Amino acid sequence: MSSQKSHVQGLGFSSNHLFSPLELVDRLPRSDKAAETVNNARETIKNILHGDDARLMIITGPCSIHDEEAALDYARRLIELRDRLGDKLFIVMRVYFEKPRTTVGWKGLINDPELNETFDISQGLQRARRLLQEINDMGMPAACEFLDPVVPHYFEDLVSWVAIGARTTESQTHRQMASAIGIPVGFKNGTDGSFDTAADGIMAARNQHSYVGTGPDGHVCVLRTDGNPDGHLVLRGGKLGPNYDSESIGSAREVLAKGDLDQRLVVDCSHGNSNKDHERQPLVFEDVVSQRARGDESIVGVMLESNINPGSQKLGGDPSTLEYGVSITDACVGWDKTEEIILWANDTLDS
Repeated sequence: MSSQKSHVQGLGFSSNHLFSPLELVDRLPRSDKAAETVNNARETIKNILHGDDARLMIITGPCSIHDEEAALDYARRLIELRDRLGDKLFIVMRVYFEKPRTTVGWKGLINDPELNETFDISQGLQRARRLLQEINDMGMPAACEFLDPVVPHYFEDLVSWVAIGARTTESQTHRQMASAIGIPVGFKNGTDGSFDTAADGIMAARNQHSYVGTGPDGHVCVLRTDGNPDGHLVLRGGKLGPNYDSESIGSAREVLAKGDLDQRLVVDCSHGNSNKDHERQPLVFEDVVSQRARGDESIVGVMLESNINPGSQKLGGDPSTLEYGVSITDACVGWDKTEEIILWANDTLDS
């Protein structure tokens, strides 16, 4: 961050000037290989969403990234696994840098990259963009959740799929943001488990909007959007319980049909669908894939929270003591189980 600071008398904040998104993109430009990965993946995902590609999309990766080396390790494993699969699955790596909190806690690599409450956001943005560049250079497309509406300008050119979370799917700001990005975007059902809020979000994002925002040059401006035709529903369960079963998916289709929206959706195997128990995620995954294998073509994607090692750990006061490849946010399925169930899905859909 710049050393220039400003403080407004009587307000409860101070501010540090930050480089603009364009400055970071100029400093860390997207490579030709990364551009090829992103463009091909976005086109494939759009075709899957609109029924022109019969593959099932699997979005898998850590709940949140806190260790870039472990993330690259995971990406390499995922590529090796992908190379063993047939033509029934399309793999995208979950590379999440922003962690929404119900109250307080570590907010992700961008907000606090050193894991020590120094909040070096300048470093966090650079590390996030560099990691996405490396993963895309490997040929692995990336999925992110967009939480802060300013942040996407810094690396959206390296993202192939976007989630709008359960807490923000009702937000007009996030619906406008989704309308502005040329990326397939999944709206998660609300924390109460209902589908209507997400369906409204999809419809809002399809339309053009004009609003006050921050442009890629960092200046406040009036943004005018084209609308996003690739919004879709993500089922993640809710306070009333899971919603991955066939009856719930049928109800979701009805809500989408009433809004004249494509009846295609992604199922998130974590959160409310697994009651936040990572050991239940494989059971959810197998149920959803089995529904798809029995002919439910409305299911076009499945999401896993997966890491190199299973479970989760507390961040604590000394980041150097953290166990390698274990989540510091939501508990994740370990790599061995992830590999096992994705190979099972490949065989199941191929039979």
